[in-house]
Amino acid sequence: MTAAPTIPPLDTLPGNVDRAWVRQAIALLEGDGRRSADTHLVNPVFPGLKGISIYLKDESTHPTGSLKHRLARSLFLYGICNGAIREGTPLVEASSGSTAVSEAYFAHLLRLPFIAVMPKSTSRQKVAAIERFGGHCHYVDDPAEIYDAAMRIAAETGGHYLDQFTYAERATDWRGNNNIAESIFAQMQAESHPVPRWVVMSAGTGGTSATIGRYIRYRNLDTRLLVVDVEYSAFFDAYSQGDRSARCERGSRIEGIGRPRVEPSFLPDVIDHMIKLPDAASIAAMHVLSERLFRRVGGSTGANFFGLCFAAAALMKAGEEGSLVSLICDSGDRYAATYYDPDWLAANRIDIDVYRPGIEALLDRGDLGLFETADAAAAAV
Repeated sequence: MTAAPTIPPLDTLPGNVDRAWVRQAIALLEGDGRRSADTHLVNPVFPGLKGISIYLKDESTHPTGSLKHRLARSLFLYGICNGAIREGTPLVEASSGSTAVSEAYFAHLLRLPFIAVMPKSTSRQKVAAIERFGGHCHYVDDPAEIYDAAMRIAAETGGHYLDQFTYAERATDWRGNNNIAESIFAQMQAESHPVPRWVVMSAGTGGTSATIGRYIRYRNLDTRLLVVDVEYSAFFDAYSQGDRSARCERGSRIEGIGRPRVEPSFLPDVIDHMIKLPDAASIAAMHVLSERLFRRVGGSTGANFFGLCFAAAALMKAGEEGSLVSLICDSGDRYAATYYDPDWLAANRIDIDVYRPGIEALLDRGDLGLFETADAAAAAV
């Protein structure tokens, strides 16, 4: 027979040591958010795009230089508020890109150990940035191994697997709270076409497109979401065929976007249209935009910009006007040895001159030729 419970003594209530660390950590993350959340909305003018206004939200100005700064902060807040991240908790991520750089920054801010699991082929610039913030890199031979390796290391160290690919769509409050969608539409309020016809976004985890797509519906806006996918990525098949089991035999060459599997954060049902681009088109658009902004942008921004050109050409062909919005995801300085290196392009058989003249013709003269040809349509859709 079980004994009846007794009232415990008052001195059994625990102290508030752990919560004190949590409060301090949240205050540090909120301070970073106040200082860096609302990035500039750039409005470059292209003479050929009559009646079309282009806007680029410049996420490269965050302290860690990319859009992933927002995601990393959200993942840390999510882990802390769910009780998974405490004082001294080792943190692990499966990432070779900008997410790991941003997470290393926040781990350093909170004095937590950080390990990024990545393929051996990861660029030295990314590795150096992670190590600069005190992070450590664990290498795997096969890019597909990063998920299992990250989970194993987290279990072995008693740490927390941040898992951007699962939690990106839920760590950020898509209804508001200064997410990127809310910031975009607030900044657009005083523009000549305040409600964009399209927002264009490439997919990496799928979390940003999920946030934007949900927010558009939540605010009942007359804006549509165009998502751009790249070569060696499974996202387009998931959207067009409804196949979440789709796989690619290799990883994307456009860092930060495209995945060999369909990530849990990718939500195709909030997307209005999706296109798939050749890598040469993304990199050509990256070069064109960099020259016109007088500074380098990265390959994911190139994919976004080609998507903007695609949407602009479609509006012009239909005789319509309006605004189009996308993102500058990160600086192109990280890709000096790849996308901006002619030898690297040649070694990877990427010929940007197939697409570059047509992009420039659209921007300068309103020539729709590249976007009306059967070959371009087959490559882009």
